[in-house]
Amino acid sequence: MITRRTWLAGTTATLGAAALPQPVNAQPGALRVASLKFGSVSWLLATIKAEGLEAANGFKLDTLEIATNQAGPVALLAGEVDMIVSDWTWALRQRSLGDKLKFAPYSSALGSLMVPNDSPIRSLADLKGKRLGIAGTAIDKSWVLLGAYAKKAIGVDLATYVTPVFGAAPLLTEEIKNGRLDAVLNFWTFAARLSGAGFRQVLTMADVLKGLGVEPAPALVGYIWKEELAAKKGAELAGFLKAAAGANVVLRKDDAAWVRIRDLVKPQSDAEFTAIRDYYRAGIPGAWTAAETSAAGKLTELLIGLGSKDVIGSGTKFDGELFHIAGT
Repeated sequence: MITRRTWLAGTTATLGAAALPQPVNAQPGALRVASLKFGSVSWLLATIKAEGLEAANGFKLDTLEIATNQAGPVALLAGEVDMIVSDWTWALRQRSLGDKLKFAPYSSALGSLMVPNDSPIRSLADLKGKRLGIAGTAIDKSWVLLGAYAKKAIGVDLATYVTPVFGAAPLLTEEIKNGRLDAVLNFWTFAARLSGAGFRQVLTMADVLKGLGVEPAPALVGYIWKEELAAKKGAELAGFLKAAAGANVVLRKDDAAWVRIRDLVKPQSDAEFTAIRDYYRAGIPGAWTAAETSAAGKLTELLIGLGSKDVIGSGTKFDGELFHIAGT
């Protein structure tokens, strides 16, 4: 978790390690958004620009390219950007620490448990003794939640039921392609790439959340900004959210719009490109409502109940004010 104290103690080192470029000089009416160069956010931002949705919605989009996902929160807390895309669990933790952040959904796409198409693994129970790759670390939310689901669904301690192998998502993707893993729990973009390469889905994190009683499955990833931004750049903030929704309308319906951003997607084949497009489209979120806020509260309670203080943060309390509901 990034706190004010850790940021103040290590801003210079962190920014250097993350190789953050200097932000573009903000112009009147500009909104600065952090984005990984080839991440899915870059696809959306490129579509906003290509479709002329900045001028149509009364703002100027400035993009700050960052080297890692971890650099985004640092940039937001440092005031280098107005907005990032990250997990609301992080934003909730920061809100508990005094950083008044807001969240609006970016994507409802969640990770999946993937196996080779010819694998005998058909269900969670079939993972016994298998080498399971997990993107991230032992405190990754997907792993923690999958463990809770396994205990509830089949009555096992997943940490001993399988041989867990933790690592970076791209590395695990290559490991399972080369036959060194039996299954992998990976982020949606990499699950999509595997799907395009002939792998199949055994279980989705949406299935896991439903099995744990969290419905509707709330989007975990979204746009995050400081509450004070509404007072400083309220028109630009509203304009960006409208532009993002408009870009998603285009990306949902127009295959040519995807051809335009293919170089950013960087697929290894046409099949992979199609799978990524379809996964993205399936994850375009609807409006965040009170039902999603309630589900997010249940998920927070679940993570706290699992003793996952490294995931949700020690002392974190649920605060529904984190979630932005359009029109309120």
